[in-house]
This record gives sequence, C-alpha cells and structure tokens, in this order.
Amino acid sequence: MPLPDIDGIVSSAELDATVELIVDHQLDDGNIPWIPGGHTDPWNMVEAAMALDIGGRHTEAEAAYEWLRRIQRPDGAFHAYYIGNDVEDVTIDTNVTAYLANGVLHHYLSTGDDRFLRDNWPMVADGIDFCLDHQAESGEIVWSADPTRQIWRGALLTGCSSIHASIRCAVLLAEHLGDERPDWELSLGSLAHAIEHRTEVFLDKDRWAMDWYYPILGGALRGEAAWWRIVERWPHFVVEGRGVRCVSDRPWITAAETCELVLALDAIGERDKALELFGWVQFLRADNGGYWTGMNFDDDTFHLDGAVYPEEQPTWNLAAVVLAAHALAGSGLTASFFRYEGLAEGLDRDAILADIRRVAE
Repeated sequence: MPLPDIDGIVSSAELDATVELIVDHQLDDGNIPWIPGGHTDPWNMVEAAMALDIGGRHTEAEAAYEWLRRIQRPDGAFHAYYIGNDVEDVTIDTNVTAYLANGVLHHYLSTGDDRFLRDNWPMVADGIDFCLDHQAESGEIVWSADPTRQIWRGALLTGCSSIHASIRCAVLLAEHLGDERPDWELSLGSLAHAIEHRTEVFLDKDRWAMDWYYPILGGALRGEAAWWRIVERWPHFVVEGRGVRCVSDRPWITAAETCELVLALDAIGERDKALELFGWVQFLRADNGGYWTGMNFDDDTFHLDGAVYPEEQPTWNLAAVVLAAHALAGSGLTASFFRYEGLAEGLDRDAILADIRRVAE
C-alpha cells in the first residue's frame, strides 16, 4: 500500500522521504543504527524495520530481522546496545528481547511471507520464553535479566506494558503455526493484572511520559480506565501546540513520545486528538525528511532557531512518525496494528483453578 497523505499535515511524498532516510542509515548487513556510526538497540531497530515495511521496503526490513537473528544469544536474549556486531552494553533487557514478536508479526501481516515467519519463529519463541523465565509470582517481569546487575533490577511499567503487547503478538503467531502456548497466555493474564492493578510492584518512574501512556499503547488498558489515565495526566505531560514532554518536570518536547501518544490515543478511539497532536509534532521536521529528536523550551516559549538537542535525527524517531501517520491515515492490516484488536487477552490462572474445582465438585 502507498504511504498515506494526511491532509494539511504531511504528504505521502514527505513520508516516503522519511522512510528513505532510514534506508540510507541501514548498513549492508541489515543493521539499522540510531544514527550513522552510532549504536543499535534491537527494540528501536524493530520499530525502524516496521517503518520500512510501511514504506514498501520489505527486502530491507527482512534484512534487519536476519541481522537480529544472527546476533541473538543462545538463551534467546539480546543485549541492550550494539556497535556493529559487537556488544556495547552487556545489559540483557527483557523488553528489548520480547519486542521481536511485534516486528515479526508486523512483517508477516505486511507481506504474507510464510517462509519468513517459519525462519524467524524460533527467534521469537526463544525470546518470549527467556522473558517469562524472569516473571515474578505477582506478574511483573524484571527489565534487566543480567544476574550480575544488583541495582535497579526491578520491573518497569513501560517495559512490562510493551512486553504485554509482545506476548499477545507471539500467542497469535503460535496459534497460526500450530504451536499452542497456553503457558504464555497464563503469563500474559498475570502480567496484565499487574499492570492494571498492582502498580506498586513497579519501579517509580512516574515522571516519565512513557509510564503514563504505555499501559494503553501496550494494550493492557482500554475503555474507561484508559480514558481516565489520559485525562488525569494530560496537563503534566502535554504542552499545547507542541507535543509531549519526555519527563513531566523538564522543558523538553520529543517527537517519539508525541507520536507514541498519538498511537495510544488512536488505539482508544481518540482520533481527533491524535490528529491534532500529530500536526503539532511537524515543527520538528527537517528539510531532508528527518525529524529532530526534540526541542527545549523555557516558560512555554520555544526556541525555534537552533534549540534542537541533541542535533540528531535517529532512525527510531523517524519510525515513530511513520507508524503514527500510518495508524491515522493508512489502510490494510498493519494500519490498526497498535490497536492490538483480536489478540489474546491472557488466561486468568485463578479463574481456571476455580473452574477445575467446580467440575471436580
């Protein structure tokens, strides 16, 4: 499908230029670093590969997954950061590891390529199994699975919300391939319960915008609970006319957080507000089709001349814009991808045990 036009905001040709900039950053072996010569993290690389698929660059997207398959650890995990094929940060990140499921499902929906799915299913399954090995009895999943790391090894609400979506994607792939994983569905139910009802089990990151909207973006919150979550914290994070603060108490607007909130709003039917936000973020667009990471401001006055910092247009930033545009104006199977409609909700272990007891009685 062609890239969408969003009337009065951004054109199909402009979005195509953004996708082509991601292609320009991709290395010959499929790796997509943040910036030329910079490091790579698998989570953000998957986002970039999704944008490539939206732009019709399926060969380049598949090359990205081939690179990820080559660097995956034998235990199914991924490190946090790489420089080329070398590990830059040895941290083993569960959210980074799980997110391959989202990308593989997205590419399959984009192409219908069964061979790709069969080739990459072991990578997805091993990654999900690794993550769930680090799930606590109360449902949350620690973000750092490095046994040598003793500080801040707790669970992150943002990361667990993303993992929630990843498990749902993985369950759908498993069902499609005839590789049923009811244990994953049990873990999914427990994780969803923790996200919605046990916020005390997560590390305190309340200042960060992602902790605000990711329970919605990851599909764990819907309906009235999602709506109230948006309304209650909107004044803390949203600067009218510009976008979303990365951190509630810092004067810093970012393109990626704004576009992710666009996706979260679209997922709960707040399309008009999502379109308005997406229009705001266009002030960060550069002449080459890229998007600056963000911009500082003082007392709600933006410095439009040279105030972008850092002066980078990372590939994950570009991808967030493309994904948001596609959700708002696209068509086809992947336009509604981040609504996660029709995916498994997760099994409730206590309810299953109660049913077994009733049958036994």
